[in-house]
Amino acid sequence: MAKHDTARTLAALVDGARAHGPVRVAVADAAQEVVLATMRRAMEEGLAEPHLVGPRAEIEPLSAATGLKLDETCLHDSGGDADAARLAVGLVRDGKADVVMKGNLHTDVFMRVLLDAETGLRVPDKRVSHLFLLEVPGHDRLLGITDAAINIAPDLAAKAQICQNAIDAFHAIGVAEPRLAVLSAVETVTASIGSTLDAASLTLMARRGQIIGALVDGPLAFDNAVSPRAMAEKGITSEVAGRADILLVPDLVSGNMLAKALEYLGGAKAAALALGLAAPVVLTSRADTEETRIASLALASLLLRSGGASRATGMGEELHRTLRAAPMPEADCHPLPLQDLAK
Repeated sequence: MAKHDTARTLAALVDGARAHGPVRVAVADAAQEVVLATMRRAMEEGLAEPHLVGPRAEIEPLSAATGLKLDETCLHDSGGDADAARLAVGLVRDGKADVVMKGNLHTDVFMRVLLDAETGLRVPDKRVSHLFLLEVPGHDRLLGITDAAINIAPDLAAKAQICQNAIDAFHAIGVAEPRLAVLSAVETVTASIGSTLDAASLTLMARRGQIIGALVDGPLAFDNAVSPRAMAEKGITSEVAGRADILLVPDLVSGNMLAKALEYLGGAKAAALALGLAAPVVLTSRADTEETRIASLALASLLLRSGGASRATGMGEELHRTLRAAPMPEADCHPLPLQDLAK
């Protein structure tokens, strides 16, 4: 039986991260008022020690407007978006920061720097993926949706690693054995619907130890993945159905629509990270609120404290060779432009 000995709200996650003390955060292009307000609050609450990267001439007046007092050692002058991203990533590579946070720059530029084979934060044999962590009103647990922002149309091997990344993140927030539902339009394996075939394969892979640390089941439609009533009405027998913690979506489009529908129509609060890199990466939209950014920083802090990032977010030598991902072409990692996907 899956254990749920963790916080069930994003606010409780923030409290948990605060208890561990601040992490050093390199903000790529911090020249945005909401970013600087977030960092001021993160400092006041003991969540972060900021390293603000971007044009000094833009950051300084915005910092004054938000009441953020700058220390010369925390301000790193840079050029445009790509230069700011490279400098922020370089701070992590040099051991001067623990977490990278996206600021006021385009996601496709940010991702290109992160994924650079020579100077980025890529980990050999690891698939990079995105996780939305949502607090949905009326729902009894935090809900993960993956991947809704990075992998466009992942194949079976990629989906297996996307699963493992999300599972490791849930371990970091205290869910010892999360329930992962592999979504499709229906709950029956149907030859004409490819996502149901992938779901059945992933379920079997988990049972054989190729995906570890979670209960995995699919295919499941959204309703019977999250609703005990829908599960009962359809007569589904499953340890995951009706109680899923993580939803693995068939592709980026469906996942992005689902996450945004829950946020904008369902009133959900969100946190967002990029997973599978050598350090936690806060990957929020430029339009996201201060609350979303604080929750995302807290999630990054908990991932860092769990050791997940330093051990390549997961399985290390236990990684089964069938899950090892070939290097991702840029077109498979992020569409251009990607900046609108997380808005």
